This record gives sequence, structure tokens and C-alpha cells, in this order.
Amino acid sequence: MTYLARRSQDGARDQALLEHLNRTAALAAQFAAAFGAEELAQRAGLLHDIGKYSDMFQRRVRGFDERVDHATAGAITAWAAQDLLSAFCIAGHHGHLLMLGMRGDKASSGSLYGRFKRVPGKEIEDFSAYLNEVEIPDGKPSIWDNASLAEQFFFIRMLFSCLVDADRLDAAAFDAESEPRSGMGEPLPILMAKLERYVAPWLENPNTPLDAKRSTILKTQLESGALARGLFSFTVPTGGGKTVASMAFALRHALAHGLRRVIYVIPYVSILEQTQATFEKIFGKENVVAHYANLIFDDDDDTAPRRLQATENWDAPIVLTTAVQFFESLFAARATPCRKIHNIVGSVVIFDEAQMLPVPYISPCIWSISQLIKHYNCSAVLCTATQPSLDRLLAQHLPDYPRRELCPERSEMEEVFRRVCFTRLGKQTDEDLAQRLSGHEQVLCVVNNRRQAQSLWGQLPEEGSFHLSTTMTPEHRRRVLETIRARLKTNQPCRVVSTSLIEAGVDVDFPTVYRAMAGLDSLLQAAGRCNREGKRKREDSVVHIFDSEATVPPSMQQNVAAARRAMEDFEDIATAEAVESYFKTLFYGLKTEAERDKKQILRKINSGAFDYPEVAEKFKLIDVEQFTVYIPQGAGAALVEQCRSDGPDRELMRKLGLYAVGVYPQQCRELLAAGAAKPVAENAAVLIDMSLYSEKTGLAFHPMEGACHII
Repeated sequence: MTYLARRSQDGARDQALLEHLNRTAALAAQFAAAFGAEELAQRAGLLHDIGKYSDMFQRRVRGFDERVDHATAGAITAWAAQDLLSAFCIAGHHGHLLMLGMRGDKASSGSLYGRFKRVPGKEIEDFSAYLNEVEIPDGKPSIWDNASLAEQFFFIRMLFSCLVDADRLDAAAFDAESEPRSGMGEPLPILMAKLERYVAPWLENPNTPLDAKRSTILKTQLESGALARGLFSFTVPTGGGKTVASMAFALRHALAHGLRRVIYVIPYVSILEQTQATFEKIFGKENVVAHYANLIFDDDDDTAPRRLQATENWDAPIVLTTAVQFFESLFAARATPCRKIHNIVGSVVIFDEAQMLPVPYISPCIWSISQLIKHYNCSAVLCTATQPSLDRLLAQHLPDYPRRELCPERSEMEEVFRRVCFTRLGKQTDEDLAQRLSGHEQVLCVVNNRRQAQSLWGQLPEEGSFHLSTTMTPEHRRRVLETIRARLKTNQPCRVVSTSLIEAGVDVDFPTVYRAMAGLDSLLQAAGRCNREGKRKREDSVVHIFDSEATVPPSMQQNVAAARRAMEDFEDIATAEAVESYFKTLFYGLKTEAERDKKQILRKINSGAFDYPEVAEKFKLIDVEQFTVYIPQGAGAALVEQCRSDGPDRELMRKLGLYAVGVYPQQCRELLAAGAAKPVAENAAVLIDMSLYSEKTGLAFHPMEGACHII
């Protein structure tokens, strides 16, 4: 009998099971060699599907409708060989990593120990026929014998990633009748040459004194690439060219140390899209993979198939992703998000806008970065204009890798790139603010919630006034931002009221900015939208800080308290000393150790429970449950109709994300109850009553009693 792993949909081709095991083992070993676990990954690959040697599975693969647990067999066999690490990976390779459980768990418990109780021929099918074909290497794995429980916890997930990616690549190769696809893109030396050509005019002939300083920063990054691998900070003032300069360091550093790729981690999709456009211009689309929720590919993009695969396993020379995607993958239990993390090994990881690392999860985030640096041959760069004070956490988790600053002449650079001055207005009502804003031809006002943004905008002159918030779809915001930029460049009236979404990396340049009281980092980010190009005098470019009549959201209250203390202690809030004092107050004065890890994730990891599902459930950077309302507007109308007629699929929902607004569950229920929306997928609905969506302000939410409110 020929034992089969799979059969093609048309029934014309078979893949022998032994071939699949050998190919998966070889790929997994190749991936794990990057962190010294080649033999262990090979064992896991050989064992992962030996449950398919059962008679029942062989009937199933030949067309019978039978349900077979084929993963437990390999896990039991690995456990018998005292290889708990492989057992974890094999048991979960089609679904998710399990919890370890207790030795007394029953076979039906769902824990890994429970799986070990399943007896071949009883709870699972007999699979002993594998002994006639498969030769399993002997020996208990010793690679992590001296590791801490937390290090083993992280390592198992990394090994799991190798197995899952290898298994799926071999399956995809069979479907495509090809060899498993290797990664996309050109070698790093070619990318380095492209970058050098791109920046040569800046380095050789800077046009202004500011350009000369940008050139100094860039040259320093090119020279610093040879520094020993480890942890870096890159504290660049707004306008200092940090995006290209940080990539210059990363590529030089990768070449100097034999690293494999650069991963750029960005807090917001709006910044990611801008960075993606910059890097695609320098390196070409074929070398850049962006991975985020609303990513879509042009129909005529011949690089799309390879880039789509690379979003699943990050096998590309330059990867851009969101902080949510990056960190939640490192703490995930499910196979799909874990699949890519082995390709983080041997990377330069740049954390753009590092001050936005989420404080309630800051301890586990720093711990995971420390694991990548200590054990997985990575270097990390904390890149921002407002560097968070993380030294205490770094000393706790990464004592042997002191942080090194990459920005040259930092104090001097702060002064050179200073473009604004600050003033305090005190308490302002919305009516007061509206009068002030109406007196400016071009002005930006940033407030702390969507309700106030709409209310304040409604009090401004209609001509030349704009609203921006997440009540608008991403596509709608993109169109409004294009209009705003065009009016700013042509000196037309342009008054904008926005939530904080405009602060981080959005390329706009206003002569005057108003900012509701917030954390110091937010105040300075808002200042980065004022006189951004440095074409006006500093004294004429004013950032007005005011206390709003709107209540400060609870999630911001400690940030505001820390900012007020910094304002009391420092006359100039834009200095490195003021920023450091602010973050120290926030992280170590106002926040307790428990608040820096509010779900006690590290305690769970260090406990030895190996409860992967619970850790994954706890580590959610977006902690508030949200529903999605799709707006059938513009191209979104056809996409909504396609979803109704054909049902949802991954690519369609990705495209629809450009026409989506996030709402709280209660607000979605109110829209559904009022008949204003209809369900289209789990936790998602389509807006039916288009009178609730304004071209000026986006979505309004109407409770059943008729009162309008906005989150």
C-alpha cells in the first residue's frame, strides 16, 4: 500500500506521505537552523503527520467522509522520546498551540497532557505503520536544557512557526505542481546599492542648512551600521529624515552581521502606507512587503502573488507591518499568525514612533524584544522624535545589551530642527475655540475624542473647514487629506479639526496648531504638523496648548498628569530632558509594575503553565471589542454587493476594510435594531441608511430613542 498525504482536487495526482514528511522536515530544519534548532525541527517535521498512516485517514484521503485526529499521533511519539518541545508543535500544527495542562488530565481534556492519554486503537486510530517507512532520529533534544521557563515558552512558539510554515509551503507546492516557493526580492547588497544611489544627491550637494544636517544624520547611520549587534535608539527631531536614515543603518548593519532582512514596525496604517510608498520608490515593489489589515494589490501588479505569500510568512528582504500585527503574532497561539515569526530571526527590527508602544503591555513587549536580541540574532532600533524612557525595563530584561543612541549631536540637532514655539491658553470652551479657529486662514486643531471633533467642526465657517476622525472610512480620510494638502500648498483657506489620528507621521504643514491637553509625546507630535517644512520663522509658528471643556478620556488621564508635571518642571517642553522626565513619571511614577503588564502576561509565562491559548487571549493590544460597519460608498458599494451575493472571503474583506468604520458592540446593535444596518459577517454589518453617513463628518450613531451620539 502507498500511504498518501493528500490528493489533488481533480483526483489526478497524489502526494506520498513519506515524501511530504521528508520535504516538511527538510524545510523546517532549514528554517530552524537560523537559531540553532535544525535537528529538533527535522524531528518535528518527520513526526508531524505520522497519524496519517492510519487506515481511516488513508480511506479519507481516497474520498471517504471520515474525521481523523492525525496530529496527536506525532505528539505522543515525540513525548515518548522525551521531546516535549516537538510534541507541543506537532499537536497544534493544524490549529493552535495547546496548554500543557496537568499529568492527571483526561484524554478528552484538550490539554497536551490529555492528548498524551489518547491510546492508539482506542481514542485515536492505530498509526504504527509509520515504523515501516519513517526513521526518526534518536536522542533527547538538549538545546534548551538550561533555559528558563520563559525562554522555553518563547522557543516553542518559534519552533512551531518553522513547522507550520514548512508544512504549508509543501502543501502549496503540491497544489501548484512546483517546488516550495522561496522568498521574494533581491539580495541585500543590491538593495544597499539602490539606497546609495537614491541618497547620493542629498549627500553630495545639500541645498540648505537643514539639508546639510539631514546629510550629517544620514552619513552617521551609514557609518554606524558596523556597530556590534544589539539594541539602539534613534532619536531624530521631526524633519530629520529618520525614515530613510534608519533604513540606511539597517541595511548596512544587516550586511555587516550577515542578517537576513529589515522589519519596519509602525503604529498606524496611515504612516505605514506613506513609508511603503517611500520604500517602493527606492527599492521597487518586488522587494517590499507590507502586512496590514486593509492591504490590497493592484490587478496589474505582477509581483502580487509572491507578495501575498510573503504577507503570510514574511519571507522578503523588507517587511513593513503594524505594531499590533508584530507583537500579537509573537504572543499568538494560532498557527496562521505564528507561521511568520521564524522569519523575524536574523533581522534588523525598527520600531517607528517607539513612544507609542502600549503602556499596559510595555513589559511583555520589551521582554519579547529582549528574546529576539538575546537568542534569535536580531538587532532592534527604537526610532522616534520623543524617545520613551525604557532604560529600567531594558536593564531588567536585557542587561547585557546597553542601548546605544544613533543620532549624532543630538542636542544640537534638536535646536537646528526646532520650528515652533509653544503657548498655554488655559481653559477654552468649544465656542471660544471656534472663534479662534475661524480667525485663521490655515489652522489645525487636534482634540481627544470624536464627539468633540464633530461638534467643534460644526461651529466653523463651512468654506475651507474640514473634519478628520475614525468616524470616517480610511478611503474617505485619504480623499479629505488629499484636499487638505492641496489647499495648504495653494494658500487657500484650510481649517481642520481632527482627532489624534493626524499626529503620527501624517505629512501636513500648517502655520498654526491648537492641541487639547494630552500626553507630552502627543503634544510634540501635534507640533510636528506645524511649520513642518521649516519655511516660516519659528516665532510665527505657534502651537497653542489648551484645556478643553471635554473630559479627558480615562485612558489618557495619567498621560495628562505626567505632561502637566513636565510643564511645571521645564520651561521648554521640547527638550530631551523634558521628554525623559515625562516618560519616567508616566512609566515609573504614575504606573505601577502591574500597570505596565496589566494582564499579568509575564507572570503567566514565567509560571511554567505553558498556557499558550490564555496568553494569546490576554495579549490584545486593541483591548476594546469593536464591530465593523461597512459603508457602501464609491467603490465600496460594489464590494458590499459582491459580499452579499458571493459571501465574504479574505481578499474581499481586505478591500472592504477601506470602507469600514469601527464601532462599539452596543452601537452596532442599535444600528441593527433600528434597521439602519444589516449583518454581513461575524461582528460586521453594512450600513443601509446612508443618511447616517456624512461626506463631511462620517458615520453618526442613532440610538433607538432618536438621540444622536458619537464615540
